[in-house]
Amino acid sequence: MTHQAILPAGWPRPKGYANGVVARGRMLFIAGMIGWDANERFPSDDFAAQARQALSNIAAVLKEAGGKPEHIVRMTWYVTDKREYLAAAKDIGKAFREIVGCYDIAMTAVEVKALIEDRAKVEIEATAMLPE
Repeated sequence: MTHQAILPAGWPRPKGYANGVVARGRMLFIAGMIGWDANERFPSDDFAAQARQALSNIAAVLKEAGGKPEHIVRMTWYVTDKREYLAAAKDIGKAFREIVGCYDIAMTAVEVKALIEDRAKVEIEATAMLPE
């Protein structure tokens, strides 16, 4: 195991993320991934579909570095519409479980005015600790 979730005594377990993470290994910093494919085309304008694609893009970078989704220790989600994000939560959760699997990740989600790519609705950056 490359990391361990931290939960202060008496705190309720957060849903969908960890309050803190202790990790050991080689650090991999993954740039913000958006919902386009390897050819920089958006297969969909649906929020959940773009989130799924962004997570798949993160998994591809991890694989190239010799890592797996279980090595992710931190994510920052930038969303252009928090209501759309919340409305898609069930489908996003399903994609997250299928692609990443583990919720013991320190996560932050921030609503932003826009992303650089006009069609992008979500951008996710990640940090992973790969085994040494």
